[in-house]
Amino acid sequence: MAELGNTKFFVVRPGQQPNVREILETVYRALEEKGYDPVRQIAGYIMSGDPTYITSHGGARSVIGKVERDEIVEELLASYIETLRKDEESKA
Repeated sequence: MAELGNTKFFVVRPGQQPNVREILETVYRALEEKGYDPVRQIAGYIMSGDPTYITSHGGARSVIGKVERDEIVEELLASYIETLRKDEESKA
């Protein structure tokens, strides 16, 4: 039986996974081009896992399926925190 009290780490070598930032940029542009609100559509996809929140225009639905939703959340949070830090530094 596996020990549930131990933390396990999953290590992925660089180059093995798609660039989440680039995927989000592609999906964002495709949603904008089709007249959707990209923030609401991507949020809907993250919350529900339903790929129909993402347009198939420009291959956006296919490309977003290449990354896990938790990876998308991690990228968005990291970018948000980076922006906050830059804002704080510019105020100092």
